[in-house]
Amino acid sequence: MLLRKMEEHVIFAAWAMIFCIAIAPVYADYYSKTVTPRSKPEKVTHLHFFLHDILGGENPGAVVVARANLTKKDDSMLPFGTVVAIDDPLRVGPEPTSKIIGNAQGLYLSSSQDASKFTIVLYADLAFTSGKFNGSSFSVFSRNPVTEADREVALVGGRGKFRLARGFAKIKTHYFNATTGDAILDYKVTLYHY
Repeated sequence: MLLRKMEEHVIFAAWAMIFCIAIAPVYADYYSKTVTPRSKPEKVTHLHFFLHDILGGENPGAVVVARANLTKKDDSMLPFGTVVAIDDPLRVGPEPTSKIIGNAQGLYLSSSQDASKFTIVLYADLAFTSGKFNGSSFSVFSRNPVTEADREVALVGGRGKFRLARGFAKIKTHYFNATTGDAILDYKVTLYHY
């Protein structure tokens, strides 16, 4: 008898739960809501500056933080698997004394096994510390085939005036020292942003 009453209570509880679930409202509006894109027109900004990537001297802007244990001898400056941390100045011109307008902070990885086709993968935030774009930055996350004369990297976001930015940078090597790894890079940037 006691067992039968327990079964009745369990069955009643199960039906009560099914009933509650069946009458509960379904809130699906969250998943079907369409948001209208920004009504502001997209802006296009063109920038031109020089990134000074200096690995040598008393105050380098780039330092090797990791090297791979290679099984073959590789005498290149930055052999395959080398990781470099950067805090490089962005300058108005290629001269080491030209005005600093910002800095590039991040990492790059030597990603080519063939030293004759030296390539890095660059992950960096390029921030402006003066002028019209002071406090704004954009991010580079791209493969950079350094040995090519003209190359292009992807710009994948930003902050400040470059919030939600996308775009590309055309890079040319203005100066390169194969012994020290020092380089001055000419950046011509096209950013699309709101």
